Amino acid sequence: MKKTTTIYLSCKRPLLYLILAFILNSCGISKSIHHVPDIKQYSLEVPKVIQINDTTFSYNENFLTKNKQQLWELYIKGNPLQLGYNNGALTQKLMQKQEEIFFSKVEGFVPSQFKQKLLRGFLQWYSRKMYLNIREDYQTELYGLSQYSSDKYDFIAPRYLRNLYLHGAHDIGHALQDLAMVGCTSLAVWNENTEDGDLLIGRNFDFYVGDDFAQNKLVEFVEPEDGIPYMSVSWPGMIGVVSGMNKSGITVTINAGKSKIPLTAKTPISLVTREILQYAKNIDEAIVIAKKRKVFVSESILIGSAEDKNAVIIEVSPQKVGVYRVQNTSKVFCTNHFQSEEYQEDKRNQKQIVESHSVYRYEKLQELLEKKQKLNPEKIASILRDRSGLKDEKIGFGNEKALNQLLAHHAVIFSPQKKLVWVSSNPYQLGEFVCYDLNEIFSDKGLQANNFSKSELNIAKDPFVYSKEFKNYEDYRKITVKLNDVIHKKGKLTDQFITHYQSLNPDFWKVYYLSGKYYFYRKEFSKAKIEFEKALTKEITTIPDRKEIEKYIKKTLKNLK
Repeated sequence: MKKTTTIYLSCKRPLLYLILAFILNSCGISKSIHHVPDIKQYSLEVPKVIQINDTTFSYNENFLTKNKQQLWELYIKGNPLQLGYNNGALTQKLMQKQEEIFFSKVEGFVPSQFKQKLLRGFLQWYSRKMYLNIREDYQTELYGLSQYSSDKYDFIAPRYLRNLYLHGAHDIGHALQDLAMVGCTSLAVWNENTEDGDLLIGRNFDFYVGDDFAQNKLVEFVEPEDGIPYMSVSWPGMIGVVSGMNKSGITVTINAGKSKIPLTAKTPISLVTREILQYAKNIDEAIVIAKKRKVFVSESILIGSAEDKNAVIIEVSPQKVGVYRVQNTSKVFCTNHFQSEEYQEDKRNQKQIVESHSVYRYEKLQELLEKKQKLNPEKIASILRDRSGLKDEKIGFGNEKALNQLLAHHAVIFSPQKKLVWVSSNPYQLGEFVCYDLNEIFSDKGLQANNFSKSELNIAKDPFVYSKEFKNYEDYRKITVKLNDVIHKKGKLTDQFITHYQSLNPDFWKVYYLSGKYYFYRKEFSKAKIEFEKALTKEITTIPDRKEIEKYIKKTLKNLK
């Protein structure tokens, strides 16, 4: 039987290749694969980077350096092509490392070379219209950046095309998997809700692609030839913006919403927010930009504005754009469901509200604001770092119902009127928040390497990083990987191992759920039943998670009869 199956698949393979070849040469695929932007209109000086020491590099007025909190700080200026080249030349090693981490993840998910070829074909087909929806100057910048990409992954796509795909990775993952790895939280407060009445904004970017991916955080300061200077926080190789503020005091942060699977990629959301930062001075201008771009996923964009001394949420999807403006209050909360009138009857959004952890985190923000009141940057940092559930309930470390899920790529705090920003350092958002003053960085005096931050305004580390509980949590994460592997391979562990594993994170439902799965696949159904029932006594993250445990209990009871 096995031999017959193998022969059948091998006979089918040429047919699949023919289908793939057809896809690649149809529906505009061929044109998108060979498209490159027109770079002739831009002057270019190929950067000659000077290495000052192991962690500081410069080219003319452009710098890359690593601060003592282990954040990389990049300052670049120029026309679109020059920006791309300057960025690529300074961050080449970091960018190539980030690319290697990302694509090794893909190879881990899809180990078969044949399936990887199919995946490449799908990406090319799915992204066939992306270049038509991205500004020409951003394509030019990506082209310049891509000249410093590794040739190691040319088998996936040429360097420029790969950079295009990577800027749509957030959206493609969102579209195909509802972005299960993201549960971001953000808030804006002003007037009676802050100590001095000024606008303050905080956000957790809970985007997780592995610990290695989060190591090289990049705080980027950009002075484009055209538009407004801005800063953003992301990773090497990224020209889009997930968290950022411009010199005019406009801030952007993005939170994923509930999407249906679109038929084609259009404008990556991070490039919409980049355009807002580069060209908007107030909320109305930001809304105009958001409305004219065609996106392919649902996303909330929290916009803060120094000029308006206000904040709104622009809610975009492939079908429509809604704007949520608060009335008679000076606070806005944003998790992962939409709040504007345009989405009140949206079935996907309603399902998100009922089934996900979005509303729980929204209610936690309300609870903390009532408790802390009169916020300042330090108090916002404590909110972003909060690990408890509603009414301070212990819900386990790593629970997505917590504001601090202990997996954030970064957290940021903005003071738009003062042009100050605080960026978290590792681990997660627990490390020191480093303060930057955009008034100084983008002043006429110019910038000197190793002189980016205002250390006297930094926010101290969370003491939790020194606790036994944090060490246990880190051990729990490592052992979870081992336990999942054992479950997958139906291996054997001791009961003592399971007991120790549960002791590392005893309030988290998932330790009992995974223990139950382990015993279930070992056919130790009495033990499995006990563990699944323990899991149900904890604060379970979502309705689908609860249903999954209940399903296992039913299977277990059948096997016990």
